[in-house]
Amino acid sequence: MEFNVKKLASDAGVFFSRAMQFTEEKLGQAEKTELDAHFENLLARADCTKNWTEKILRQTEVLLQPNPSARVEEFLYEKLDRKVPSRVTNGELLAQYMTEAANDFGPGTPYGKTLIKVGETQRRLGAAEREFIRSASINFLTPLRNFLEGDWKTISKERRILQNRRLDLDACKARLKKAKAAEAKAALWNDEVEKAEHEMRLTQTEFDRQAEVTRLLLEGISSTHVNHLRCLHEFVESQTNYYAQCYQFMLDLQKQLGRFSGTFVGNADSTSPAAAPSASAVAAAPLPAVPTIPVVPTIVGVPNTVAEGVLNPNEVKPPASGTRKARVLYDYEAADSTELALLADEMITVYSLPGMDPDWLIGERGNQKGKVPVTYLELLS
Repeated sequence: MEFNVKKLASDAGVFFSRAMQFTEEKLGQAEKTELDAHFENLLARADCTKNWTEKILRQTEVLLQPNPSARVEEFLYEKLDRKVPSRVTNGELLAQYMTEAANDFGPGTPYGKTLIKVGETQRRLGAAEREFIRSASINFLTPLRNFLEGDWKTISKERRILQNRRLDLDACKARLKKAKAAEAKAALWNDEVEKAEHEMRLTQTEFDRQAEVTRLLLEGISSTHVNHLRCLHEFVESQTNYYAQCYQFMLDLQKQLGRFSGTFVGNADSTSPAAAPSASAVAAAPLPAVPTIPVVPTIVGVPNTVAEGVLNPNEVKPPASGTRKARVLYDYEAADSTELALLADEMITVYSLPGMDPDWLIGERGNQKGKVPVTYLELLS
């Protein structure tokens, strides 16, 4: 009991001495031991690393999970060391709604069929998003959190100890200075001087030892940067794969919808399939204007094979003049014999036909010809 009381009294004395030294330094009434320039640079670099790591971590969390309530929930599960429950992504939820709507409208109707196709793509997008979030969390967010909650806490602890050692050292220097002044005034040896010198040697040793420990930890920030650089590369790779998947899914969907572009016909009865338009009705309908693409004129007495919905490449004749060159942007696999397969960066000749869907053109490459999607082309003047 007596030992504990003495220890508490000693700790209180040390705390009071540090507080006095700190206050006098702030008021400019006491000298302060300055760290060398290299050490100060290490401290500034460490603080900069901590601040930017926090900002990058928080904003990446927002990117991966925009819902703040969901982020709070995930944070609580993490602190409780419990597994975060699986959450349906927005794409998957949209896919569910589209599928249910298609069943109500009629899965055999043009609208219902399209809802099912788009819904399936949304489901695939949602699954890709879930995998991207999982990969980014493991390979990028977790290392950043580990640094802030592990390495940085250790560095902060050692820096506080160093600060206390520095205050103790400067307080001892101040006491030694006062003892020497009193000795000179009394013109005799003062025991206080010897005691103050002994204390200063001890505190100097402790300060130097703690400065070296802190310096080693601060120099380890360079290794932290190397580790975070590797994690950043993995994050970029995950994001690249995610967007590449999304792009491919949308290209596939666009290709599927392009084949059924002629089925967008309204019907008053939403529960029954829409009736196919007759050839005369299609021929009488106004044709969409395509000012930038040459159009083959309609010849009286010659059947309009495009309006009929049947395209025989051998029967299609290019216009006498006005065809355009186009550069292929992406590879395209022909769905049937009426379409022309494309290879990225190749050059082909294109033109349009009366009644043809504006999203498609007739493409020619040597003796081959067939329909090609406009979105895969860069039209050249």
